[in-house]
Amino acid sequence: MALKCGIIGLPNVGKSTLFNCLSSAKAQSANFPFCTIEPNLGVITVPDKRLNELAELVHPEKIIPTTVDIVDIAGLVKGASKGEGLGNKFLGNIRECDAILHVLRCFENDNIVHVENGVDPIRDKEIVDTELQIKDLETIESRFSKTEKQAKTNGDREAKVLLEVMKKYRDVLVQGKNAREVVLESKEEINAAKELFLLTTKPVLYVCNVDEQSAKDGNAYTQKVQEIAKKEGAGILIVASKIESDIAELETYEEKEMFLEELGLEESGVNRLIKEAYRLLKLKTFLTAGSDEVRAWTFHEGWKAPQCAGVIHTDFEKGFIRAEVIKYDDFITLKSEAACKEAGKMNVEGKEYVVHDGDIMHFRFNV
Repeated sequence: MALKCGIIGLPNVGKSTLFNCLSSAKAQSANFPFCTIEPNLGVITVPDKRLNELAELVHPEKIIPTTVDIVDIAGLVKGASKGEGLGNKFLGNIRECDAILHVLRCFENDNIVHVENGVDPIRDKEIVDTELQIKDLETIESRFSKTEKQAKTNGDREAKVLLEVMKKYRDVLVQGKNAREVVLESKEEINAAKELFLLTTKPVLYVCNVDEQSAKDGNAYTQKVQEIAKKEGAGILIVASKIESDIAELETYEEKEMFLEELGLEESGVNRLIKEAYRLLKLKTFLTAGSDEVRAWTFHEGWKAPQCAGVIHTDFEKGFIRAEVIKYDDFITLKSEAACKEAGKMNVEGKEYVVHDGDIMHFRFNV
């Protein structure tokens, strides 16, 4: 399941530094706008201690975590919707992402220039929002007349639904709001909305890049972002890129833990960001455990057993018979599949079973 989060923001807010911490790929980082021109792609693993705990019991040949693609997209400037800076290329890269990690500069540093000549994360956020909103309005206007004609002339049901959705989005966008604030009322409207590929419908996480002293509790800048995020129903995360860079240089897990403890931090910002990105996309994990491998598999919240079987292989979904399910806590307590089965902790589930995060699954199928 290829899932992609795009890191966006104005130039010189710390996007590429953060990307370098997130992935083994190394994006160029420099003190001038448009240092990043082509989007850098990194594949990052989703931290999950359950895999190691299962591996201690099962002793598999390998452990395979689930992953999310992270894209470092070139910095946006005012007028991007009209082609300024890297303009349309930037916007096109965002369109390909499932969710947005919007990095906001929340630190003072005279040695790092700011494209707007001063630190103001709310202003920066609004600049990016405005450019995306303008582009979304252009998308709607370009299709509006044709869709309206189809709805009236042919009595096309799908065109009528799409037209109503576009009206809702347009009403919100002209007010300087994001399209994600629109509440769609039916499955038909949700499906119609997907056709538009609007930029501001994508879920967003505001990543406040702070100085080292503000890594634990934030600062006045992050408090302002927190207020905005709360109104929007968006997520917010405080990260100090400098600290994350230092952590990335450490070789062992023990060294990283000691470093975090000295700073009074329970977990690295990178790990928290990866988990939050996963949550942002409403993703869950089911597990498989055997002598060959212990593996995490990504699925969407609310998926049923056959859909999850299809994540492993399409044949599993087509020929689905049943799923044998053990709850993670039961497996850890009883220490083996055989013990769980003997204790009545292995449930046999059918096509209507809604899979839960951490379920250990074994699928039976026939093609």
